[in-house]
Amino acid sequence: MTRIIDVEIYGQRYAIRGEADDAYVRRLAHFVDDHMRHLAEGMKTATPSKLAVLTAINLAHQLFESEKKRAQGEADVERRMTVLMDSIDEQMPTSLFR
Repeated sequence: MTRIIDVEIYGQRYAIRGEADDAYVRRLAHFVDDHMRHLAEGMKTATPSKLAVLTAINLAHQLFESEKKRAQGEADVERRMTVLMDSIDEQMPTSLFR
């Protein structure tokens, strides 16, 4: 069921329409708000739109890094599985019916 959830991000109110849980949407909004405020602390002048773009770039970077780590982890698991299977194959007799 689609509903509207009001949130505040960097002093602006937004009506978010969707099917997600209210608490989850508020958590997302709080996360974005925190990132924008953290970036603003390090800048002398920053418009909300500039902060929003920089926040989006930073969050996209975090997402890409997480995806890279996940892919590397999967590759490591695949490699270890292959080594293990090769080791098992080496230990198994070539024919069970001699």
